[in-house]
Amino acid sequence: MGNTDLRQLAVLREVPFAELAGDTVAVDAHNWLYKYLTTTVQWTRDEVYTTDDGTEVANLVGVVQGLPKFFEHDLTPVFVFDGAVTDHKSAEIEQRRAEREKREEQLEAAREAGDAVEVARLEAHTQRLTDTIQRTTRGLFDRLDVPYVEAPAEGEAQAAYMARTGAVDYCGTEDYDALPLGAPLTLRQLTSKGDPELMDFEATLAEHDLTWEQLVDVAILCGTDFNEGVAGVGPKTAVKEVREYGDIWGVLEARGASIEKDVDVIRDLFLNPTVTDDSAFDVEMDPDMAAAREYVVEEWGVHAEEVERGFERIEASVVQTGLDEWT
Repeated sequence: MGNTDLRQLAVLREVPFAELAGDTVAVDAHNWLYKYLTTTVQWTRDEVYTTDDGTEVANLVGVVQGLPKFFEHDLTPVFVFDGAVTDHKSAEIEQRRAEREKREEQLEAAREAGDAVEVARLEAHTQRLTDTIQRTTRGLFDRLDVPYVEAPAEGEAQAAYMARTGAVDYCGTEDYDALPLGAPLTLRQLTSKGDPELMDFEATLAEHDLTWEQLVDVAILCGTDFNEGVAGVGPKTAVKEVREYGDIWGVLEARGASIEKDVDVIRDLFLNPTVTDDSAFDVEMDPDMAAAREYVVEEWGVHAEEVERGFERIEASVVQTGLDEWT
């Protein structure tokens, strides 16, 4: 999920990693993984991460390169994987599928034209999280003893819930829907260089004099993954009118407008999403580095030189943070 309009409203600040040492963050696994997957595909030769039978596991390169950022700053990630797709999101999924098919056609044309730069760009943007990528990512996490949770539905909603209930200190995602989902503190830019960006839920509500329910109404008016927004209504207008009329129904009545789907249902997807309390995890990790290397290089045929630096950084960060039980 993700409504970029909400950035105009969110209270954001850069937070030094030093402030996060010893904390935990529930990371939207699909969101995080897709970033590293596409980056790897765009900038790495495909033979590096393709098995003899043609199976692509660029995710294994991305995971090894992405994990050190957490460990080097003593920030424990708990990855949250998506479960079942929410019924009301089916239109969004179908739209993404259509866009991917269009890019695949463009990719074929670029290959025929011999445009290597365009091929690399389009290959990155036609990636999807295949069953193999899902399975091998979990397999590598198992060997590194990196904690992860299986969400019953949206991973981001589960991550936000874990932050809200105190199971973790932060939600971690690039999507702004963590705000209407009620995540108290969200870390963004965990896949970028430099320090992350902190998004503050309570400060955002206070800044705009909104309740949680009203913030959800603002998001719905602007448009979410579950519904089209109201034409001509951006975030600032939505805030103004929700404050003026009290809630989304008052705004719609005043405008003579409507939402094509049941507003109560969409509201509930944010205020009461499908989540689970069965998300126990152990932050005392005891990874097997030898098994992780063997899994990536020997079992899945990833070129050793592409992941060795990442494994070395993980090992070095273990010593730095005093986790001498790592092997």
